[in-house]
Amino acid sequence: MMTDLKDLSREAKKLAVVFEATGAEVVELNFLQISNVLLDLYGEDIRGRAFITNDPIYGEMMLRPDFTIPIVEQHMANSVSPARYTYCGKVFRRQEEFPDRPREFLQVGYEIFDGANPEKADAEVFSLVNEALNGFPVRIATGDIGILMAAVRSLSTTETRKKALLRHIWRPDRFRTLLNQFSGLSSKAQSIQDFEDYNKLLDKFQAIGSRKVQEIRERLQQIKFESETEPIDPEEVKILDELLSLKHRCPVALNHLEKLSKKMPGIDLTVDNFAKRLTFLEKNKIKVDLLDFEGSYGRTSMEYYDGFVFGFYSEIHTELAPVATGGRYDALTERMGRGKKIPAVGAVLRPDLTLLLRGNNND
Repeated sequence: MMTDLKDLSREAKKLAVVFEATGAEVVELNFLQISNVLLDLYGEDIRGRAFITNDPIYGEMMLRPDFTIPIVEQHMANSVSPARYTYCGKVFRRQEEFPDRPREFLQVGYEIFDGANPEKADAEVFSLVNEALNGFPVRIATGDIGILMAAVRSLSTTETRKKALLRHIWRPDRFRTLLNQFSGLSSKAQSIQDFEDYNKLLDKFQAIGSRKVQEIRERLQQIKFESETEPIDPEEVKILDELLSLKHRCPVALNHLEKLSKKMPGIDLTVDNFAKRLTFLEKNKIKVDLLDFEGSYGRTSMEYYDGFVFGFYSEIHTELAPVATGGRYDALTERMGRGKKIPAVGAVLRPDLTLLLRGNNND
């Protein structure tokens, strides 16, 4: 069913009022964005979901797939001072996997750049989204990728392995494959004799394809070193598995995480931050006893989230995309800040979906 554009515009304004009331700066951004920045941050996966064209001066351009990265780019280029932004505008996504979903749709969003009290800012963003969606039949999911990242950094293994696992946190299947490999649950790739044979073979060649012999030799040396490294401690793998499988109400999840932190002290700080966030949420009248927490939540979302994550989903139309999503993306500001950084958190809402749910409520 086609949505009336006037109705959609009115719906977007209803949602935006909640964020504009905070005094946040209202921003507008260009539809076309230089794609190399977005590809660098999202990865090549975004190419299959984006509308791309070529400009004779600027080169490859992309219809904006979201607002967050352009806002971060703009903010970090001009200031690292605390700021709040809100916006309302169209984003564009190809929908080859979900042909019934719209190719262009409105987003209403809110972003906070402020490092004074990150947990308080997390609670503010979540609470404002919850206020905007008050009365809608939605299911809420929350998580914290920062806890999982801290657990990986705490592993008693090589930095190379930890970097590989961190790089694939947002790709659960690849993450599991690597974890199994590093923990000795899958067979080792090659024997030592194999590496010696490969090196002798390389002596007969100057180059193979576009790669230099020295590059291949260095890669073989890395693989050899990996094959000789002791597996990750099974107890540490067990803690990771417990964290990834954790699903419960937030207070119960916190209690479980505090117990896990006694076995893996490296997650202490992130678990403490989780506790602080719940306190601020309670002060904002959020019923945390009814709020779900999932240890794996957010891992298939866009890769710039690295802390608190949340999503609001229709209870009626379970096949729909999330009505609202959000999270913390501190590392993104550092990557785009050329040496500057400031903690940041934000959220986006879909007016087309809230309009659909509002219509259901009126039936």
